[in-house]
Order: sequence, then structure tokens, then C-alpha cells
Amino acid sequence: MTATSFDAEPSLEPRTPVESAVVDRLRGNWSRRAAVKKADPDWTGLFDPDKHDYPDALVPFGRHPIYLALDEQQRHRIRAAAWIAFNKNVMDVEQHVVNPGFALLARDVFDTGMGDSLAVAVTQAMVDEQYHTLMHLQASALTRSERGLALADRDLPAPTTVRRLRAELAAAESEHDAALIGLAYTTVAEISITSYLALIEDGPDIQPVNRATVALHERDEHCHASIADEMAVVVYRRLSERDRAFFQASLDRAMEAFSANDMTTWERILELEDVPERHRMLREVAADATREPLLQDYSGIEKLRRTLATC
Repeated sequence: MTATSFDAEPSLEPRTPVESAVVDRLRGNWSRRAAVKKADPDWTGLFDPDKHDYPDALVPFGRHPIYLALDEQQRHRIRAAAWIAFNKNVMDVEQHVVNPGFALLARDVFDTGMGDSLAVAVTQAMVDEQYHTLMHLQASALTRSERGLALADRDLPAPTTVRRLRAELAAAESEHDAALIGLAYTTVAEISITSYLALIEDGPDIQPVNRATVALHERDEHCHASIADEMAVVVYRRLSERDRAFFQASLDRAMEAFSANDMTTWERILELEDVPERHRMLREVAADATREPLLQDYSGIEKLRRTLATC
């Protein structure tokens, strides 16, 4: 028997009617572009103890007098905890939002009749997401070690996106509706996550290891955005008018979840740090009407919606 390399491209003929040239190209170049197919980066020596693990500009109370009055060592710990929380948010979204949604597509629960090329591309993306989870887990482990933090992921609450998705799935009237909700959340996550990752990538004052981690992740996600976009169109074309409206409404709720200013994690970080007057600081920040959503760029979703309008 001749050994077969997993890197070899299988024959996917005969092709079925439901395929996509964009996704087929991404499937074909996976072994050359995906982070999981490359050698592990060498992070040795990249950690700089004087750099910020998380940008103060993204800390909701970053300009508040109570935070600014803390000594620099404690602010370093808060930034490090924020980076660990950022990683946990990414990992939770990958594991509890994105991969379950991709799994629905891989099983073709929407009965699109998609061919092997689409199924392989979706499964490749699921492999990518597992590797991204590992990347962010390792990044948090390095931060814990270098900063001397005992903060575990289990010490932090689930992100808003995961909590809202779970609530919607629990309230869904049917498995079909639950699948549409899951697809909507996956679509928003995959098309918008590059904007979320870019929040860390910007800024020379930020920890080099952290910037490198999100940059490596972001390169994969540009491809995933194309896959999610194409798959949403494939599914949408098969939906009834009722299901199309339901999916569109689910997209709206998913965008609200991803852009929400969730203070529960910040409350927990400040509690663990025992920051004086933290409750007053959080109340004042929450009451600030000028504070904008953390994630504001949904141009990719708006572009998708314009495409769906032509289906």
C-alpha cells in the first residue's frame, strides 16, 4: 500500500453544482498559507517587561484618576490580566461560537448540497481555529510566567458573545432556528474578528510577543472571512423567506453581542487586584455617554448583506 501524505491535495472530482471558486482557491493553498502548517514561531527573547501587555487606550477606565493613581507595577498587572482576558475571549469565541458553527456547515445541516471542496475548506478552518486556541493559550501562559500572575482562565467570566449565544440557543424554538442562530454568530465572528485582533496589533508600546501572536492569527482570519462570507451566501440561497428574515435578525443580535462594552471581566480583574474605589470608578465609566463600543467596524457584514440582497 502506498503511503499518502496529508499535505497532498485529494482529488475532489466530480464537482457538484454547489461550489465556490474563492473557497476552492483557499482550500487549495491551505498548506502554504495556514499558520498551523508552518513551523512554530520562536518567541524566545521577544518578551519585554517594560512594554504594555494591553493598550491603556482599550482599558475602559484607562484615563480615570483612580486608575492613573495606581503604581505602575499594579497597572502592569492589570494590563497583563487584560491581555489574558483578551486571549480567553478569543479562545472562547473560537471554541464555543466559531467551531460549532463551522461544524454545522461541515455536516451540511442546511442541506445546501455543497461539494467536497467547500466541506474540506470548512474543516480546514476548524483545524486553524484549534491552532489559534493553542496560540492564545501559550501567549497567556507566557504572560503568567513572566508577570508572576496566578490568574487562571477559569477565574474570569465567559465573554458577552458566548453568554448571549448560549441564551439564544436555549430559547430557540427548533433545532433549525438554533442552527441559523449559530450560523449568524459564526458569520459575524469570522468576518469581524480581524478588526478585534487589530486592536492589539497597533502600537509600538505593546508587548512584541502579543503583537506577533495576533498578527499571525489575523492572517488566517482574512481567509476565514472569505470562507464564512461565501458559506453564508450558499446557505442563504436555500432559505425560505421566513428563514432569511430570521437569519438577518440573528445577524443584528450577533453584531450587538460582539460590540457590547462588557464590564463583567473588568469587574473581576479589579476585584482580584483589590483596587480601592473600583466600584465608583466602574460606575463613572459606565455612565460616560461618550464611551464608544469596543468593536465598531462591521463593514464586512454590511458588504455581505448587500450580497444577500441580490440572492
